[in-house]
Amino acid sequence: MSDADDLPSQRIAAALRERIARGELEPGDRVPSTRQLVRDWGVAMATASRALATLRDEGLVTTRTGSGTVVRGVRGSGAAPLTRSRVLAVAVRIADREGLEALSMRRLAGVLKVAPMSLYRHIAGRDELEILMVRAIFGSNPLPRSMPTGWRQRLEVVYRLQWRLYRAHPWLAELTLVTRPPLAPEAMLHSEWTLEALAELDLDPPTRMRTALALPALVHGLALAALYEIRAEHETRLRNEQWWTTIEAEASELVRGAGFPRLRELGALATDAFGLDGLDEAFELALGHYLDGLAAAAG
Repeated sequence: MSDADDLPSQRIAAALRERIARGELEPGDRVPSTRQLVRDWGVAMATASRALATLRDEGLVTTRTGSGTVVRGVRGSGAAPLTRSRVLAVAVRIADREGLEALSMRRLAGVLKVAPMSLYRHIAGRDELEILMVRAIFGSNPLPRSMPTGWRQRLEVVYRLQWRLYRAHPWLAELTLVTRPPLAPEAMLHSEWTLEALAELDLDPPTRMRTALALPALVHGLALAALYEIRAEHETRLRNEQWWTTIEAEASELVRGAGFPRLRELGALATDAFGLDGLDEAFELALGHYLDGLAAAAG
C-alpha cells in the first residue's frame, strides 16, 4: 500500500482526533461509524475502517459491544498510551483554550500526567512541537483534492480556509510568519495553490512573487489583530465594546480638540468595526478589494 492510498484514512483520523482534542467528542461518546464516515467523506469502507483502526492503535478510542466505537477515557488503568498524536492533541487544546504562551513541555506533561522527560521520546522539544502543531491543524483541515477552476476562485478557497483556521486557533498566527514560514508541507500547499493561481495572470515574476507574499500577509495581519484583541480581553477582562465605553469620554474630547472630523463621524461605528466580529467582516471586505485590484492590474 502506498502513502497516497493511505492519505484519506489519515485525514479522517486527524479530523476525528481534533474533535476529541477540542472536547467535541468526550470519553464514552460514540464516534462516527465506518458507514457514517463513508457517507460523510465519500471514501471506501476499507479506508474508513483504517481511520478508526489508527485511533484505536493510538489509544484514543475503543470498541464496545453494543455501543460501537467510543472515545476512550484517560483515567485509571485504562489510560490511553502516550503517543505523538495524543501529545499534539493535548498541546493544541491547551493553546486553543489559554494561548500559546500557556504551553510548555512541563505544562504539557502535567496535563498528560506523565514525567516531562517522557515527552522527549515523542517530541524533540518546543521547536518541533510547534511545527507539528501547525502541521496537525493544516493537515486536519485540508484544501480540496482538486483545485477550483479560475485563479480568483482558487485564491478565495485558500484564504477563506486560512482565515477559518486562524479564527479557530488564534495562536496559529504566531507560528506562521509570512517572511519566515514554517517548513510544514500541509501549509506550504497553500503557497503552491497561490502561485498556481497567479500563474494564470499576466504578471512578471517579481510582481508575482510580491503578490504571493502580500495576500497572505493581509490575512495574517488581520489574524494577529484578532489574537491581540483576544489577549486584551483576557488581560483587561473587558470585551471590546466595554473597553470603548471606558474611554469614550476621553476619546471624544481628544477627537474634538485635535480637529479630527472624520474620526468624529465614526462615533459608535468604531465599537462594531474593531471587535472580533467586525474583523470577520473586515476580512471579507479586504479579500474582495484585493482580488478586484489584482484583476484590474492584470488586465
